[in-house]
Parts: sequence; structure tokens; C-alpha cells
Amino acid sequence: MIRTVFNQGRRLIDFPLVKKHAVGASFLLVVVVLIGSLLYSTVSWMWDDQRLPLSKLVLQGDLEYVTALDVQRAFSKLDHVGTFMSQDVDVLQDSIESLPWVANASIRKQWPDTVKVFLTEHHAEAIWNGNALLNDAGKVFDGDIGKLHGERVKLYGPEGTSADVLATWHKLSQQFAPLDLTITSLVLNDRRAWQIILDNGIRLELGKESLDERIDRFISLYQNLGSDALRVSYIDLRYDTGAAVGWFPEQELEQESTDD
Repeated sequence: MIRTVFNQGRRLIDFPLVKKHAVGASFLLVVVVLIGSLLYSTVSWMWDDQRLPLSKLVLQGDLEYVTALDVQRAFSKLDHVGTFMSQDVDVLQDSIESLPWVANASIRKQWPDTVKVFLTEHHAEAIWNGNALLNDAGKVFDGDIGKLHGERVKLYGPEGTSADVLATWHKLSQQFAPLDLTITSLVLNDRRAWQIILDNGIRLELGKESLDERIDRFISLYQNLGSDALRVSYIDLRYDTGAAVGWFPEQELEQESTDD
């Protein structure tokens, strides 16, 4: 009898505990469902194209050739510009770095509707093959030559030689500076022969070999020419020693003096 009474008492005590746990679990489930619904609604609202559109642009950087309008036009070519939450920054960066004058772009979003763009432009060192530009690292880019501020040297060379031609121009420019001469055009042709046009109109034919020695030979010759340098049309240095000098006709020189 005692055992039976004990079991009955235990059953009487267990029923309220079960009921209490069931109520607690139900309450927890309701709370989880409410929180989940709230999160879903919030995320859906934030990712809705009608909410938080990226509508403001802040452009930063020391810029000379790229404008805010250029950046806006780049963005307009995208199939879709999303919201603050949905838009991939890498997509925006790729679109801006496709602009001809842009060397590097850094983009970040600012809550709730702003895109901040920091740009670095290419520094145009030279005009390349007549229709492109070279930056200071020898990289070819398709900037608008008509927008250039100031004169640039004209460099020419086969594909893949831009960095070498630029480096050679830098080196030769330093050698010609003491003579008060400036290179206006430097050509590396398909046979890998060099040609130089100077700002005084003299054309130098240097060939493929012994470039340094031939430049030294020209410097020595030019220093000895004195005022006769004004009569020189070209100097051909493609010899083991010496050089061939081409002279302007006297009549042509007189006409040039008259025109001045």
C-alpha cells in the first residue's frame, strides 16, 4: 500500500511540471518566431530596391582629367546599381577602373545612401605611337591626348617595348640636358634601331648597337659644331667611328631666316 501511495503522489506532482515546461517551450517558440519574422522583415526592407538606394556620390583625389560626371557615366553602364546592402563594391570599382585616366580606385559605402570614391589618375609621361599615352611606369593607357595639359615627348616602339623606350628616353634626356637639347621624339623601329628628333630639328640615326658609345660620339661632335649646328639636318652615327652629317641647303636656311 505504501508503494502504491508513493507512486500516485509522484504522478500527481509530475503533471504540473510537464504543463509548466510545455508553456515555457511554447513561449520560447513564439519569441523565436517573432524575432525571426522581425529579422526577415528588416533584411527584406533593407534589400528592397525601393529602400536605401545609392543616390549620392562623393569623389575624392588629386584629379585633373577625371570628373564626377565620368564616374556617374561609368555607373550608368551597369545593368543595375543596388542598395546600400545589396550592391557589390567590387563591381563599382571595376566599372570605374575601366575609365581611361583612372590608375586605381578605392570605393566604400557610407550609410545610408552614399558611395565614396577615391581615385588616382595615370600621370601621362609621353605620347605612345601617336594615339595612346604612357604613364610614369611605362604602362600604355588610352587617355584623350587632346586633354593633355602641356607638351609631351613622342615615343614610338613595337608592342611590349613601352617601358624600355621610356627608360631610354629618361636616360638620354639627362645626357642631352647639359647641351641644352631636348628630345621631342624617340623611335625604336621594328628592326630595334633607334632614331631621335631633337628640339632644334636635328635627326639622329643611332642604329641597333653601341647606343651609349654613339651618344657620346654625338655629344663630342655637337660641342665642336658651334654655330654650324644650326645648319645640320641629320647626323648618322651608324658607323664604327665618325659620323655622316647632313646639311640644310643654304637657300632653305635663308628662307627660314626671312620667315623669322
